[in-house]
Amino acid sequence: LNLPKPLVQVLGMPLIDYTLDFLAAAGVEGAVVNSHYLAEMLEAHLAGRKKSPRIIISREDGILETGGGVKNALKFFDCPAFFVVNSDIICIDGNIPALHRLWQYWDDTKMDALLLLHKVEDAVGYYGKGDFFMDTDGKLRRRTEDEIAPFVFTGVQVISRRLFEDSPEGAFSLNVLYNKNLARVAALIHDGSWLHVGSPEELAKAESWLNKHK
Repeated sequence: LNLPKPLVQVLGMPLIDYTLDFLAAAGVEGAVVNSHYLAEMLEAHLAGRKKSPRIIISREDGILETGGGVKNALKFFDCPAFFVVNSDIICIDGNIPALHRLWQYWDDTKMDALLLLHKVEDAVGYYGKGDFFMDTDGKLRRRTEDEIAPFVFTGVQVISRRLFEDSPEGAFSLNVLYNKNLARVAALIHDGSWLHVGSPEELAKAESWLNKHK
Protein backbone atom coordinates (compact mmCIF):
# COMPACT_ATOMS: atom_id res chain seq x y z
CA LEU A 1 0.00 0.00 0.00
CA ASN A 2 2.89 2.38 0.61
CA LEU A 3 5.61 1.10 -1.75
CA PRO A 4 5.79 0.47 -5.51
CA LYS A 5 6.50 -3.22 -6.12
CA PRO A 6 9.90 -2.61 -7.80
CA LEU A 7 11.13 -1.14 -4.50
CA VAL A 8 10.19 -4.23 -2.47
CA GLN A 9 13.44 -5.45 -0.97
CA VAL A 10 14.83 -8.94 -1.35
CA LEU A 11 17.64 -9.51 1.15
CA GLY A 12 17.98 -5.75 1.56
CA MET A 13 18.07 -4.81 -2.14
CA PRO A 14 15.09 -3.51 -4.14
CA LEU A 15 13.80 -5.72 -6.93
CA ILE A 16 14.44 -2.99 -9.50
CA ASP A 17 18.15 -3.09 -8.69
CA TYR A 18 18.29 -6.84 -9.30
CA THR A 19 16.81 -6.16 -12.73
CA LEU A 20 19.11 -3.26 -13.56
CA ASP A 21 22.18 -5.18 -12.35
CA PHE A 22 21.10 -8.10 -14.54
CA LEU A 23 21.04 -5.76 -17.53
CA ALA A 24 24.36 -4.16 -16.62
CA ALA A 25 26.07 -7.54 -16.21
CA ALA A 26 25.19 -8.31 -19.84
CA GLY A 27 26.59 -4.98 -21.04
CA VAL A 28 23.27 -3.18 -21.58
CA GLU A 29 24.07 0.53 -21.42
CA GLY A 30 20.61 2.13 -21.31
CA ALA A 31 17.22 1.21 -19.84
CA VAL A 32 13.77 2.76 -19.94
CA VAL A 33 11.93 2.19 -16.66
CA ASN A 34 8.14 2.44 -16.55
CA SER A 35 6.70 4.12 -13.48
CA HIS A 36 3.12 4.65 -12.32
CA TYR A 37 2.10 3.68 -8.78
CA LEU A 38 3.88 5.94 -6.26
CA ALA A 39 6.08 6.97 -9.18
CA GLU A 40 7.94 9.65 -7.23
CA MET A 41 9.35 7.05 -4.83
CA LEU A 42 10.66 4.85 -7.62
CA GLU A 43 12.06 7.78 -9.56
CA ALA A 44 13.82 9.17 -6.48
CA HIS A 45 15.44 5.81 -5.86
CA LEU A 46 16.61 5.54 -9.46
CA ALA A 47 17.99 9.08 -9.39
CA GLY A 48 20.27 7.97 -6.57
CA ARG A 49 21.60 4.97 -8.47
CA LYS A 50 25.16 5.71 -9.60
CA LYS A 51 25.99 2.67 -11.69
CA SER A 52 24.97 1.56 -15.17
CA PRO A 53 22.75 1.31 -17.09
CA ARG A 54 21.75 4.92 -17.68
CA ILE A 55 18.04 5.31 -16.98
CA ILE A 56 15.19 7.08 -18.74
CA ILE A 57 11.85 7.26 -16.94
CA SER A 58 8.64 6.54 -18.84
CA ARG A 59 5.85 7.85 -16.61
CA GLU A 60 2.48 6.18 -17.18
CA ASP A 61 -0.61 8.33 -16.55
CA GLY A 62 -2.70 5.20 -16.03
CA ILE A 63 -2.16 1.46 -15.76
CA LEU A 64 -1.15 0.34 -19.25
CA GLU A 65 -0.39 -3.35 -18.62
CA THR A 66 2.55 -5.11 -20.23
CA GLY A 67 1.84 -4.22 -23.86
CA GLY A 68 0.66 -0.67 -23.34
CA GLY A 69 3.59 0.04 -21.04
CA VAL A 70 6.16 -1.02 -23.63
CA LYS A 71 4.34 0.80 -26.43
CA ASN A 72 4.31 3.98 -24.34
CA ALA A 73 8.09 3.71 -23.91
CA LEU A 74 8.95 3.24 -27.60
CA LYS A 75 9.31 7.00 -28.11
CA PHE A 76 12.41 7.02 -25.93
CA PHE A 77 14.59 4.89 -28.21
CA ASP A 78 14.82 3.92 -31.87
CA CYS A 79 16.50 0.50 -31.93
CA PRO A 80 14.53 -2.01 -34.03
CA ALA A 81 14.74 -4.79 -31.43
CA PHE A 82 15.25 -4.55 -27.69
CA PHE A 83 15.11 -6.42 -24.37
CA VAL A 84 12.12 -6.28 -22.05
CA VAL A 85 12.51 -7.46 -18.46
CA ASN A 86 9.80 -7.58 -15.79
CA SER A 87 10.60 -6.15 -12.38
CA ASP A 88 8.96 -8.78 -10.17
CA ILE A 89 11.44 -11.51 -11.04
CA ILE A 90 15.09 -12.28 -10.33
CA CYS A 91 16.88 -13.91 -13.24
CA ILE A 92 20.28 -15.45 -12.46
CA ASP A 93 22.58 -16.20 -15.36
CA GLY A 94 23.95 -19.61 -16.20
CA ASN A 95 27.39 -20.06 -17.76
CA ILE A 96 26.59 -17.44 -20.41
CA PRO A 97 24.51 -14.33 -19.63
CA ALA A 98 20.90 -15.01 -20.57
CA LEU A 99 20.65 -11.78 -22.54
CA HIS A 100 23.70 -12.77 -24.61
CA ARG A 101 22.08 -16.14 -25.38
CA LEU A 102 18.85 -14.43 -26.41
CA TRP A 103 20.62 -11.93 -28.67
CA GLN A 104 22.73 -14.63 -30.32
CA TYR A 105 19.58 -16.69 -31.00
CA TRP A 106 17.54 -13.75 -32.27
CA ASP A 107 16.63 -13.99 -35.96
CA ASP A 108 15.00 -10.79 -37.14
CA THR A 109 13.77 -12.41 -40.35
CA LYS A 110 11.76 -15.05 -38.49
CA MET A 111 10.90 -13.54 -35.11
CA ASP A 112 8.85 -10.69 -33.70
CA ALA A 113 9.45 -11.84 -30.12
CA LEU A 114 11.88 -14.23 -28.44
CA LEU A 115 10.84 -15.37 -24.97
CA LEU A 116 13.11 -16.74 -22.27
CA LEU A 117 11.31 -19.73 -20.74
CA HIS A 118 12.11 -21.71 -17.61
CA LYS A 119 11.20 -25.23 -16.53
CA VAL A 120 8.26 -25.01 -14.14
CA GLU A 121 9.72 -27.75 -11.95
CA ASP A 122 12.88 -25.68 -11.35
CA ALA A 123 11.24 -22.29 -10.84
CA VAL A 124 11.52 -20.71 -7.39
CA GLY A 125 8.36 -19.15 -5.97
CA TYR A 126 6.19 -20.05 -8.93
CA TYR A 127 3.09 -22.16 -8.30
CA GLY A 128 1.16 -21.77 -11.55
CA LYS A 129 0.40 -24.24 -14.32
CA GLY A 130 3.02 -22.97 -16.74
CA ASP A 131 2.51 -21.09 -19.99
CA PHE A 132 3.83 -23.01 -22.98
CA PHE A 133 4.59 -26.33 -24.57
CA MET A 134 7.47 -26.43 -27.05
CA ASP A 135 8.02 -29.15 -29.65
CA THR A 136 11.38 -30.44 -30.93
CA ASP A 137 11.39 -27.80 -33.67
CA GLY A 138 10.96 -25.02 -31.13
CA LYS A 139 7.35 -24.29 -32.06
CA LEU A 140 5.32 -22.93 -29.16
CA ARG A 141 1.82 -23.88 -28.09
CA ARG A 142 -0.08 -22.26 -25.25
CA ARG A 143 -1.57 -24.55 -22.67
CA THR A 144 -5.32 -24.89 -22.55
CA GLU A 145 -7.22 -24.12 -19.36
CA ASP A 146 -7.13 -27.74 -18.17
CA GLU A 147 -3.49 -28.44 -19.05
CA ILE A 148 -0.27 -28.10 -17.10
CA ALA A 149 2.59 -26.85 -19.28
CA PRO A 150 6.26 -27.60 -18.64
CA PHE A 151 7.56 -24.08 -19.29
CA VAL A 152 6.80 -20.73 -17.70
CA PHE A 153 7.63 -17.37 -19.30
CA THR A 154 10.30 -15.65 -17.22
CA GLY A 155 9.38 -12.07 -18.10
CA VAL A 156 12.66 -11.71 -20.02
CA GLN A 157 12.50 -11.35 -23.81
CA VAL A 158 13.63 -9.70 -27.03
CA ILE A 159 10.92 -7.81 -28.94
CA SER A 160 10.87 -6.23 -32.38
CA ARG A 161 9.12 -2.92 -32.90
CA ARG A 162 7.16 -4.76 -35.62
CA LEU A 163 5.20 -6.50 -32.88
CA PHE A 164 3.43 -3.21 -32.15
CA GLU A 165 2.21 -2.54 -35.69
CA ASP A 166 -1.59 -2.19 -35.56
CA SER A 167 -1.53 -2.69 -31.78
CA PRO A 168 -4.31 -1.32 -29.54
CA GLU A 169 -4.16 2.05 -27.84
CA GLY A 170 -4.13 2.37 -24.06
CA ALA A 171 -3.90 -0.65 -21.80
CA PHE A 172 -3.36 -4.11 -23.27
CA SER A 173 -1.35 -7.24 -22.60
CA LEU A 174 1.63 -8.36 -24.66
CA ASN A 175 -0.20 -11.68 -24.90
CA VAL A 176 -2.63 -10.00 -27.32
CA LEU A 177 0.28 -9.35 -29.67
CA TYR A 178 1.88 -12.78 -29.26
CA ASN A 179 -1.43 -14.48 -30.02
CA LYS A 180 -1.88 -12.59 -33.30
CA ASN A 181 0.97 -14.60 -34.85
CA LEU A 182 2.43 -17.16 -32.46
CA ALA A 183 4.44 -18.62 -35.35
CA ARG A 184 6.74 -15.56 -35.12
CA VAL A 185 7.16 -15.92 -31.36
CA ALA A 186 10.19 -18.07 -30.54
CA ALA A 187 11.61 -19.26 -27.24
CA LEU A 188 14.86 -20.18 -25.54
CA ILE A 189 15.11 -22.23 -22.34
CA HIS A 190 16.93 -20.51 -19.48
CA ASP A 191 19.95 -22.41 -18.20
CA GLY A 192 20.33 -20.47 -14.96
CA SER A 193 17.98 -19.88 -12.02
CA TRP A 194 14.72 -17.95 -11.95
CA LEU A 195 12.82 -16.57 -8.97
CA HIS A 196 9.27 -15.21 -9.15
CA VAL A 197 8.66 -12.48 -6.56
CA GLY A 198 5.04 -11.44 -6.97
CA SER A 199 3.61 -11.89 -3.47
CA PRO A 200 4.76 -11.88 0.18
CA GLU A 201 4.86 -15.69 0.12
CA GLU A 202 7.01 -15.71 -3.01
CA LEU A 203 9.26 -13.05 -1.47
CA ALA A 204 9.92 -15.29 1.53
CA LYS A 205 10.66 -18.22 -0.78
CA ALA A 206 13.09 -16.12 -2.83
CA GLU A 207 14.97 -14.90 0.23
CA SER A 208 15.25 -18.43 1.60
CA TRP A 209 16.56 -19.72 -1.73
CA LEU A 210 19.07 -16.88 -2.13
CA ASN A 211 20.37 -17.40 1.41
CA LYS A 212 21.03 -21.04 0.61
CA HIS A 213 22.77 -20.26 -2.67
CA LYS A 214 25.04 -17.39 -1.67
